[in-house]
Amino acid sequence: MGIWFWVIFNLVILGLLALDLGVFHRREHEVKVPEALRWCAVWVSLALLFNAGVWHWLGRETALQFLTGYLIEYSLSIDNIFVFILIFTYFKVRPEYQHRVLFWGIIGALVLRASLILAGVALINTVHWIVYVFGAFLIISGIKFLTHESGEFEPERNPALVFARRYFPVIKGDFGKRFFVRHAGRIYATRLFVVLFVIEITDLIFALDSIPAILAISRDAFVVYTSNVFAILGLRSLYFALAGIMKLFSYLKTGLALVLVFVGLKMLLSGWFHIPIGVSLGVVAGLILLSILASLLLPRKTGGPAPANHGVFPASTIHEDDAV
Repeated sequence: MGIWFWVIFNLVILGLLALDLGVFHRREHEVKVPEALRWCAVWVSLALLFNAGVWHWLGRETALQFLTGYLIEYSLSIDNIFVFILIFTYFKVRPEYQHRVLFWGIIGALVLRASLILAGVALINTVHWIVYVFGAFLIISGIKFLTHESGEFEPERNPALVFARRYFPVIKGDFGKRFFVRHAGRIYATRLFVVLFVIEITDLIFALDSIPAILAISRDAFVVYTSNVFAILGLRSLYFALAGIMKLFSYLKTGLALVLVFVGLKMLLSGWFHIPIGVSLGVVAGLILLSILASLLLPRKTGGPAPANHGVFPASTIHEDDAV
């Protein structure tokens, strides 16, 4: 892939992000579901438009790889939403500031994921047997999804929060949308910055699952990176659209777990059996669609509390002094 593809793509993405924060979300406000759904449509449409350009310039096979990778990344990002809900609930982040935190979280995620993607592609191309390690890792991750071991946020055990509390000078209190404040001649991080830091590290941990998954679909760094970027760009609007109704999709995590198991098996079998990209796209889309339909048509009659609290820390027990 020529360097100009990378330059143009990143310039366009930076331009879109500048418009997003500087124009469309210049004023802090709570993002309601209708607005979030409109932005979901915008980001998905942009991804599909980009996919059409990939088909035209790079061919059908690369376009299908992008589409499959985008679907995997966008679907797996739903599990991030569970954790983001818990983090915002625990820290009592006001709704009008949540978009700001997610926006800057995306900036950091783009840099971190780009590094992981380039390292992963180089590793696979250099040490071929690592494919089987990635495959086994994805199968194990899928099993953890099924046993509900993923997507949990335990404050006192979360390494990002422990690190922030220990090494960052954090000032208590509500300072609105500010990440840093100056007090008594010293710069302090605010609670909102701690939230951003925890979300950034959490996304990095999730990337350890999602990036190997897409490497099972394509080893083209540009395809893997661009599909990740579009999935991340759509994550904020998806969060605001689904945050209040996540409990309705009771079988979605099962579908995502099966997706991880499938791509893990695809990696393990890659040395003996090639699964066409069209088949992979059909399986991934089918598993996600079936899990959504099952959630809507066969809702579970018994279950845990709503995802916003997840039974970990009820809102009534959260205090400002405990949050930083």
